[in-house]
Amino acid sequence: MTTPVREGRPRFTGVSTYQDPLGRFSFRFPSDWHQFELDEDREGVLFSPEEDDPKTYFAAWVSKLDEHVVAEDLDTIREGIEAGLAQLTACEVETRKDDLLGNLVKLERIYTFEEEGAVRKRRVWTLYVDTWRIVLVWQGSTVEEYDYWLPMGNYSYATFEIPEALWFATDRDLKAFD
Repeated sequence: MTTPVREGRPRFTGVSTYQDPLGRFSFRFPSDWHQFELDEDREGVLFSPEEDDPKTYFAAWVSKLDEHVVAEDLDTIREGIEAGLAQLTACEVETRKDDLLGNLVKLERIYTFEEEGAVRKRRVWTLYVDTWRIVLVWQGSTVEEYDYWLPMGNYSYATFEIPEALWFATDRDLKAFD
């Protein structure tokens, strides 16, 4: 696989907003990126600057959980995330960051791994919001592509929002699910 030679930085030619059909999250993305459905019956979306081979992308998906997640679940969730990363070929984690905001649990990992003969780089937010798991992924088909398109990926992360109702569901003081 040949990585294209790029000069300068990528430029926004427009910005669009993706709104989850059930209103569970939204984010903004470059309007000239191509939209794809997700594999494995995931409920979400993938946007890529590459139409033919979308290995560089920003994706988001959501899964309904059987139980409410609370801050005290962080250690168990962290163990599961680390076990999943250990299954990736030649995975090297560059950044680990875990945050709690009330009962909203957020784990962030930035790592490289090998896939299809290439070293890819990925940033993942895994959010547990009451009975929902929301996953955001920024991936570069190579480390160089990750770095080149990073301003666009960062913009999508910076504009990611969950609705007020989900924020209230994670407020420990409200005790919404006793």
